[in-house]
Amino acid sequence: MKNHLVNTKRWIIRKIAESFWGDNFRQGIKRLPFERIPPGSEAKYRCCVYKERAVVRSRVLAGLGFSVEADDEMTSLLEYADAALKRKRIEGPPLTIIDIACKGCVNSRYYVTELCQGCLARPCETICPFGAVTVKDGHSTIDVKKCRNCGKCKEACPYHAISKISVPCEENCPVDAITKGEHGVASIDFTKCISCGCCVAACPFGAVLERSQVVDILRALKSGRKVAAITAPALVGQFEASLRKLSTAMKKLGFSEVVEVASGAERTAREEAEELMERLSENGSFMTTSCCPAYIQTVRRHMPEMLPHISDTPTPMHYTGEMVKSKDPQVLTVFIGPCVAKRREAMEDSCVDHIMTFEELASVFEAAGIDPASCEDDTDLPEVSAEGRGFALSGGVAAAVKSFIGSENEIRTACINGTSKSEIARMRAYAKNGGPFDLLEVMTCAGGCVNGAGVINKEPKARDDIRKLVSESKSIRTV
Repeated sequence: MKNHLVNTKRWIIRKIAESFWGDNFRQGIKRLPFERIPPGSEAKYRCCVYKERAVVRSRVLAGLGFSVEADDEMTSLLEYADAALKRKRIEGPPLTIIDIACKGCVNSRYYVTELCQGCLARPCETICPFGAVTVKDGHSTIDVKKCRNCGKCKEACPYHAISKISVPCEENCPVDAITKGEHGVASIDFTKCISCGCCVAACPFGAVLERSQVVDILRALKSGRKVAAITAPALVGQFEASLRKLSTAMKKLGFSEVVEVASGAERTAREEAEELMERLSENGSFMTTSCCPAYIQTVRRHMPEMLPHISDTPTPMHYTGEMVKSKDPQVLTVFIGPCVAKRREAMEDSCVDHIMTFEELASVFEAAGIDPASCEDDTDLPEVSAEGRGFALSGGVAAAVKSFIGSENEIRTACINGTSKSEIARMRAYAKNGGPFDLLEVMTCAGGCVNGAGVINKEPKARDDIRKLVSESKSIRTV
């Protein structure tokens, strides 16, 4: 769903692409803060236009692929543009925070509103296990020093008089990697961060951003080398165009070929099926899927007890990149998907050179004046199985693995449909005590990759479009 923040993010990437294709990239980049907020404008979001331009400058830095935290404010956008054109690879964490864009939200807490009636029952006071709620002068109050934010008082109040003040980025981070510093501004502890992008999607001020690789991708497309787009199964439903029309649109941008990652998903499912049966025959222990890089980071950094249960099978992105490079090692591969965490995975994978989100792809289409819906069908796009294309939805990975195992073996499956603090606790219990399943599929994003932080469309139609394509595709046993 579009809003002012989404429009701003897409405008930045679109303008960077237009500047790259223009007569003078450096000057085009330099002008962006003033193009977004022209002289004579009135401040809309901050105290003055100068601060708003500073925020735009920081957004441009992230759009060019740089860390805003590392900006010394003395380096001009001209110099950053030069550096973006010269670098070989973006290093470091994939996320960055614009401190001056952060609202500096108050601490998350519960408080009593004026709706409180000071009732005789006083359920808020009696239910609080920490003695944090008291009634004074006919009105409930909460002692923030005693309160543990359990929310029981809010649930008990018959007048709905108790509300919660939330900090979206903190509340949505499943591993407590983002917190406010001494000045109330958000910061990321990258030793904890799993690059899931939940904070990116949650922050209504757009203070948390990805470090884009768009300039690197545009350079590759302009270099004359072959560049292959490997597209995630969740691509279907993000645009008002079929998969074949989107393939043609991407080739108009300069991609030499378009390959569905669903083809790599077939191999992942096949090998995970073999691995699962081998594990069950050896020790009877359950296995978790390996496709979600944010889940893998969660285990490495926060749940080491789950490490023995992770599948050793590489991801669909890896297998697809490997397949493309096996035909021509000189081809550059660009994974186009919904996932922020894939940026971190690609840093460890020699088969994938660059990452682009669906949001970025849409912005580049706009900059190039390409309307995918008006493109012709790409008749060269190979047929891929229903199971491979179903990886985008929660339950799709487990279903594909079961399809390869076949009905002759009774395999119990379960799914973690969205990682949260409570689900992490549940997985820790599974690691300790086992669970009523043989295969546990873990999706960090609720609903699956179709709801990743880099999508354009989270509406039910996106899921319906994927299901429709899956139903029209042949089964893995007949492709």
